[in-house]
Amino acid sequence: MNTAITELSADTPAKRSILDLSGDEARKFLLKPESYCSLDLPPYIVFGDLIDSVSKILNDNSLSSLRQSNPRDHDDVNYTILHNKDGKYAWRPFQLIHPALYVSLVRAITEKGNWKMICDRFKQFAANEQIRCLSLPIVSESEQKDKAEQVSHWWHEVEQKSIEMSLDYEYLIETDITDCYGAIYTHSIAWALHTKATAKKKRDDRQLIGNVIDNHIQDMRHGQTNGIPQGSALMDFVAEMVLGLADLELSDRIKAEDIVDYRILRYRDDYRIFVNSPQVGEKIVKFITETTTGLGLKLSPAKTKASSDVVRASIKSDKLAWLGRKQTAKNLQKHLLIIHDHAINFPNAGSLVTALNDYHTRISRVKALSEGAMPLIAIVVDIAYRNPRTYAICAAILSKLLSFVEIDAERLSIAKRIKKKFSQIPNTGHMQIWLQRVTLQLGNGIAYDEAICKLVAGENVSLWNIDWISSATLKAAVAASNIVDATTRDEIAPVIPPEEVELFLSKAAEGYY
Repeated sequence: MNTAITELSADTPAKRSILDLSGDEARKFLLKPESYCSLDLPPYIVFGDLIDSVSKILNDNSLSSLRQSNPRDHDDVNYTILHNKDGKYAWRPFQLIHPALYVSLVRAITEKGNWKMICDRFKQFAANEQIRCLSLPIVSESEQKDKAEQVSHWWHEVEQKSIEMSLDYEYLIETDITDCYGAIYTHSIAWALHTKATAKKKRDDRQLIGNVIDNHIQDMRHGQTNGIPQGSALMDFVAEMVLGLADLELSDRIKAEDIVDYRILRYRDDYRIFVNSPQVGEKIVKFITETTTGLGLKLSPAKTKASSDVVRASIKSDKLAWLGRKQTAKNLQKHLLIIHDHAINFPNAGSLVTALNDYHTRISRVKALSEGAMPLIAIVVDIAYRNPRTYAICAAILSKLLSFVEIDAERLSIAKRIKKKFSQIPNTGHMQIWLQRVTLQLGNGIAYDEAICKLVAGENVSLWNIDWISSATLKAAVAASNIVDATTRDEIAPVIPPEEVELFLSKAAEGYY
């Protein structure tokens, strides 16, 4: 048996996960605008006042006393932004949870007794130190955003720790769960927190926190019991409850087979399994398959792979490829074509975002172009078109390139051509939000179908169904118009600065991707 390294390296910064917080601290964390919505959005789309207003109302009233019917009996309780996933026909639904249901659920989870029980249960999930969950929501204790700290945490605890594991293990097997959030069975949340036997015995107990979470999610989703909303720290935490149960059951299966020479690092639905025997690795993958199947989840055969080169397998292939090639050129167009070529070979990759961030930093310093803007614009649009992960940073680059076009009418014409290009693929609401940011200073020459874009344009649009709410005060608090900061919208600069779209505040973090 090899003894794997279990302690953090001396130079690894200390991190606080959500479980290190008191109930009150966890409530404040989950009610932060950044926790409510993890999607990248322009700075005039804000959720702080919305969440604060609803919180004040629910401080003095239970949600049940403010409603006239069951929210699950109504359509469109949450608002869904369909985010194109691959530039083709796959998409991922990001949901802005109804603010009243979101705040109500946060309050229930972080109530003192419930919070203690949940934290104690997570200790049971983590009892086997050879199976480590590394994806609990992370709280920033620096000037960096929580999301940046989460990425930093992944780099230190998943990628760097995986490389370190090569000292002790000969093989790395990777696998993940297909459509994890969309497949989670809501009743399994109570199973995870209370055990399946207790949950089934108390299925009608409305005070049981597992049932409270289950009922809130069903209220958000027309009574559906399959799938949880994606796009918030709250739902990331709920998913960890179910995946924690999977860790616990997996541990029991491995112990029953007397397997001791292994380590597993799990980051959400991604597993990294370190072993010294391929046969042991295959057996553990079989146990993961059986465990997740029992919870209604399935592993992805296409993403299950094994390697005897642990160091190389620990680093994403797109990152290795980017590190091994020429990354820039003196000419702006040649530099962009290098990035475009990388995008073709590694679509939607994290290293692509890093490359575009560097290009944006470079072009932000340019005062005048020695070449035409249109070819550069066309290349950036093609990158964004095929790589939805790059929407925000590509919008920032486009805003700078358009600033070199001196005539307003010509800029408007170019923007319309870009919008027409994106109309060829479905579900580009997220791109429309960023394209509107680019064209905001061009007046009302372009109309967007996305509801949030209509709100930004001053139209009266509803995002969340409020027919089930009886309280006029609560209805006013959840009005969709509250998410638009008109002052910021009206005063925002036409060229998007790096700090508006880049995750990290310093270049020291560039290796995290």
